[in-house]
Amino acid sequence: MNKKALSFSVAAIAVVLFFSACSSKSNTAGRYVPDNAGVVMHIDGASLNTKLPWEEIKQNEWFKKVQSDTSMSAFAKAAFENPDNSGVNIKKDIIIFYSTDTSGAYAAVEGSISDEAKFKKSLAEGKITGKETTKDGYTFVTDEKNCVAYNKEKFFATMSTGSQTNYPPLSDLSDTGSVSLPNVSAKKDMEKVTAELINLSEGKSLGKNEKFGNLIETKGDAHLWMNAEFLNADANMGGMTALANLKKLYEGAITAATLNFSDGKIDMDVKSYGGKEMTELYEKYSGGNVDKAMLQNIPSKDVAGVFALNFKPEGIKAFLKVLNLEGLANMGAKAQLGIDIDDFIKANKGDIMIAITDLKTANPDLNTSVDGLPTAPPMNVLFSAAIGDKASFNKLIDAGKKMGSAFTAGASTPPVFFNTNEKYFTMSTDKTSMDKYLAGSSIPAPAYIDKIAGSGFGGYVNFQYVLNNTPTGKDSADIQSKDLSIKMWDNLIINGGGFKDGALNQHWEINLMDKTTNSLKQLNKYAGAMAAIQEKKAQQQNDFWKNEDLMTIPPVSLNK
Repeated sequence: MNKKALSFSVAAIAVVLFFSACSSKSNTAGRYVPDNAGVVMHIDGASLNTKLPWEEIKQNEWFKKVQSDTSMSAFAKAAFENPDNSGVNIKKDIIIFYSTDTSGAYAAVEGSISDEAKFKKSLAEGKITGKETTKDGYTFVTDEKNCVAYNKEKFFATMSTGSQTNYPPLSDLSDTGSVSLPNVSAKKDMEKVTAELINLSEGKSLGKNEKFGNLIETKGDAHLWMNAEFLNADANMGGMTALANLKKLYEGAITAATLNFSDGKIDMDVKSYGGKEMTELYEKYSGGNVDKAMLQNIPSKDVAGVFALNFKPEGIKAFLKVLNLEGLANMGAKAQLGIDIDDFIKANKGDIMIAITDLKTANPDLNTSVDGLPTAPPMNVLFSAAIGDKASFNKLIDAGKKMGSAFTAGASTPPVFFNTNEKYFTMSTDKTSMDKYLAGSSIPAPAYIDKIAGSGFGGYVNFQYVLNNTPTGKDSADIQSKDLSIKMWDNLIINGGGFKDGALNQHWEINLMDKTTNSLKQLNKYAGAMAAIQEKKAQQQNDFWKNEDLMTIPPVSLNK
């Protein structure tokens, strides 16, 4: 063999090996999850058990209540006291998902087994019984709606959740006007479903899905996968809906989120994927950073929540075009308001902001409904949009006046106030707030602005301010619950909107008042305390009705 042929052979082998390596890349978490699963939750057992040991869970009030249940078997109590007694290895990954096949929808749980004999005993003690068979190296226990399959290493538990009826669109009707509908009354064979999971080919699983693999590789305590195309599979796309091509909104739409519990906060990183057309729109028309000045102009220190967005206005036209709605939207706007989509695009610079401020609860009794329950407190709502072309924006304002005249006719004061300066169009439920906003706020910029202004989308919710200014019922349990929440929750910060790695990216950060303790431990303690409060409230109500002698109420005479 000459050198040229040898070099070619080596290069060819290298290419084959390269593509073989790429094609064989897979993730173990999705190996037995169907690729059309609608919702998947992956729980990192090792990480969560490190952050919240079972010994701490056992100190929780709800745990103590369950343990005190006299109807619980000795084995169940032992398993609850120490999960190792159940035979399930809680320090390894747990997969929970929701999917469907030709006979309907089902939910499933996959996990690892530490002791097969203990697991078998836990099924019997838990009264999980049914037809028992053995195949594919697994023991199957099946009843009408459930099936558990296990061997010495792994278990699968499935449950029928009813039929998912995928009716075909009206466009699929035959010339005779008839259509074959699915058999929604067929009984689901859960043993067959479970066996199919065990024997699922890797090519039809999420084990070969690159996006799911990237999600699992992202370090986190838990991962969430949502397939909008599957969840909307039963939507009837016939008639006008099919004409509008709304299915483009969810074809290929995937949400992949990673959850982490750290000291004093809960972090969630979210990636939003779309189909081919929607991905092209995201990539081409995603905006820059939100307008920081719009946030700084908010004239109040008492902000309950604020959200801001930067976008490319021309993306609206492209979006409507993908949905086959551009012509319809233009005709409607022209006929009703005298404007078209191009007017809207020219008028807007691409920055919008909405803020909720100044909750008013000085006298809680004034914010109580007739039946004694607290109502939503009064508040100021402020909206602002950056102006692109002033003449085009004036056309929008005139159109808005025309559309809103029916709502304000006969009113002594309008429900909202609006005005403009050279930069912004502003609406508000409070005229003073609107005027101050347009004039430019004189108060120092709050710290949250820097945390949400450096991205295409930002949001902030001040839990402390909302909780402290929300009416509370006079019941002692309600007061205790509110006090507990005030000590727990601080704020929410959202930022993101940038297009990266084929997806829109966001980061959510829930901050707690205690900055030094892991958030998972705090959630465990908070849930236990809340459960104890609600248990006490329920007991008080039961005691009231038990002791109340309703027979002492004199009968009402209907005779005059």
